[in-house]
Amino acid sequence: MDITHFDDFLAAARQQNEPQRLLFTFAVAELPGDANAAQKAAFERGEGGALVPAVCVDKALDELSTFAAFAQEAEQFSLDWVIVFAASLSGRNGTPPSAADAEEPIKRMVAMIKAGDVRSLLPFNRQGEPVQLG
Repeated sequence: MDITHFDDFLAAARQQNEPQRLLFTFAVAELPGDANAAQKAAFERGEGGALVPAVCVDKALDELSTFAAFAQEAEQFSLDWVIVFAASLSGRNGTPPSAADAEEPIKRMVAMIKAGDVRSLLPFNRQGEPVQLG
């Protein structure tokens, strides 16, 4: 399945043989302390910066309906996120993963984002569109 929107990600998760738990890390853009003048100017225009994990959440698939509903719920966090990284965690033998099962994978997800190794994560912008990083 071609993922051209966050809602496609939800549809793909619903099509899996095993129940899924979805993992999300909201990232904000920050200007690194060692930024040069050009980088600072770009950042002030809303460009560049470093993606920093800010808030993590995991959701059972039945807790999500659409990106619009997800984004509205995210507004409760009151942060100016620029990217939400998504991943899924598969259940076993028809049993969905629990929130406790998601704790370590979310920690690994945050470590991957901090290290800039986001190849296995799906990044989406505030409109629910996938973005290319790198």
